[in-house]
Amino acid sequence: MREIIWLGMDVHKDSITIAVYVGAAEKPKEVTRLPNDPVKLRRFLARQAEQGEIRACYEASGAGFVIERAMREWGYACEVIAPSLIPQRPGKHRKHDRYDASELGRLYRAGQLVPVRVPSEAEERVRDVVRCRARFQKEILQTRHSILKFLARRGLVYREGKHNWTKRHWEWLRALLCPGALPAEDHLVLSEYIGLLEYKIGRRDELDRWIEDQALKPYYQERVAALKCFRGLDTHAAMVLASEIGDFRRFGKPEALMSYLGLIPREDSSGERHRRGSITKAGNSHCRHVLVQAAWSYCRVPTVGAALKRRQQGASASLVAHSWKAQHRLHKVWKRISARRGSNIAVVAVARELVGFIWAVMREVDLNAEAQQQVRKESIGEPLRTAA
Repeated sequence: MREIIWLGMDVHKDSITIAVYVGAAEKPKEVTRLPNDPVKLRRFLARQAEQGEIRACYEASGAGFVIERAMREWGYACEVIAPSLIPQRPGKHRKHDRYDASELGRLYRAGQLVPVRVPSEAEERVRDVVRCRARFQKEILQTRHSILKFLARRGLVYREGKHNWTKRHWEWLRALLCPGALPAEDHLVLSEYIGLLEYKIGRRDELDRWIEDQALKPYYQERVAALKCFRGLDTHAAMVLASEIGDFRRFGKPEALMSYLGLIPREDSSGERHRRGSITKAGNSHCRHVLVQAAWSYCRVPTVGAALKRRQQGASASLVAHSWKAQHRLHKVWKRISARRGSNIAVVAVARELVGFIWAVMREVDLNAEAQQQVRKESIGEPLRTAA
């Protein structure tokens, strides 16, 4: 049998530090620093591959998945590791690239590291567009706050209605831009703020249209349609979950998905002492945000409104029944917890319970989607790929 070469790689924008472990050796054979250049990295890997089978890893970071994809294309095994789940030595107070690479190689060989799912390039591009839309939404909120605070400093507060940013509020803002309504300097500031806000809203709406079109593509259509059957999840929220999580079947139980989304409570228990704190907020914050926002809709009495009925058109009877069951269950959870601990804690608990309902549905959807994909491949004579 060929000996296994374990590589721990500490990847940066301009450099890659690689620790090489041969077999079960206690210390690395060598620790090398290379420029972050695919040509030089491939040459280094080719030299190591002459001595045995390469198995490499590096931390998920701003470097993305470029190196993993390149190594896979070259025929070398490589995994991307979740940084937050790397074991840390409490008494170690020195940290540098050589140490990080050596620890990665050692822990990877011992099987103590948790790899992350590497999306395909197409999935990653769609996910980045969905994240871009979320970024624009945050920018819109910041600009709105800037406008309201600026006007408040000038003693101008909207009193003609209960809510800001309605049609009447926009008419009030535009009336302030009429000649003579404000001093020249204030008119300039307000006009620039409103122009910036309108630009951001226009770009966000353009991204919404792109996401709507993408949701109709074969890869996302069935997944998005199933997610939209749940109360509080529109097309954008469904696309966030579909693009960020990918295949729901990689989570063997709903608790694993809840943990991945950071919705389970912290715990510090020992002996007879049991102590639980706030949620971990580990994992994917984009999904956690849309789930918590969706959870607020379950504080209302279960019902199927016009918008939800529209989204459920064409869905199977079992899926609609599952959504209805979720409404009753989650509303009861909301009432029970909010009465004792307040609405903010209750809505997080509802979001955690909602994940369980989504997990049950999406595992079946992903299984059906894979079966249909295999049938299409068989019909055109393409070889099948077995699931990893």
